[in-house]
Amino acid sequence: MTFSIVGRSADGESWGVAVASKFLAVGSAVPAAVAGVGAVATQADANVAWKGIGLSLLDEGATASVALQRMVEDDPDRDHRQLGLVDVEGGAATYTGISCLPWAGGVAHEGPDGSCAIQGNVLAGPAVVDAMLAAWRDTGEEPLPRRLLAALAAGDQAGGDRRGRQSAALLVVREGAGYGGGDDIAVDLRVDDHATPVDELARLLDLNDLYLTASTEAEKVPITDSLRTEIEAAAQEAGHEDFMTWVGCENYEMRVDHARPPMWIDQRVLAILRAHG
Repeated sequence: MTFSIVGRSADGESWGVAVASKFLAVGSAVPAAVAGVGAVATQADANVAWKGIGLSLLDEGATASVALQRMVEDDPDRDHRQLGLVDVEGGAATYTGISCLPWAGGVAHEGPDGSCAIQGNVLAGPAVVDAMLAAWRDTGEEPLPRRLLAALAAGDQAGGDRRGRQSAALLVVREGAGYGGGDDIAVDLRVDDHATPVDELARLLDLNDLYLTASTEAEKVPITDSLRTEIEAAAQEAGHEDFMTWVGCENYEMRVDHARPPMWIDQRVLAILRAHG
């Protein structure tokens, strides 16, 4: 009833999981990841304890394949389970119990383009997994969240869960990637109940990139005296006391540095302000 991809980026700095299902809030059950440790997806008759167990084994130094073997051996209901893991070094492993509902299966891929484990059950057919792996390989230059989403979308387009669509989720971790650098959560998005959850997840990832990621140097526009005058006037025209009040109201703090030189504004935020002013 679920298909997922667990991946590690080619640079070895990010780990993550993307998942979709005809199941309410699949993101609450399937994915788990810790930067510098690895990522896990547990599904079919999901053993949610496997998330903590798998990450603990990986943190203790087990490879993905060894961790998987130990987890499966210790679970009396393994025939109904499905599992995917990637470890800190890029090892990947996937498991499908013999009693998982058809079509069920998976594939593990390791290479210089990054490693992944793809698995699914109650799928339209093996073409779902094949399409996901092809999308992973075709997006090697993209950031990990985009690669995982591309693979999920490809699986969805190939038929996905043969019962239909309901929810999707994307979890990506990288050291210091969280809000203000306080944790490792680069992306943590869920679509819990939606007619087209993978499309909605893509929309949310675009918003995540706008609001919660740091601007690159190429995206930064220096705030000159003339630009300061313009943006202050535009913010007031939009109904705000001043520019920084507008920034706080719209949650663009990650896209502006107005406190100390060299002061700058993200080019996308500047375009939004100009359109609203």
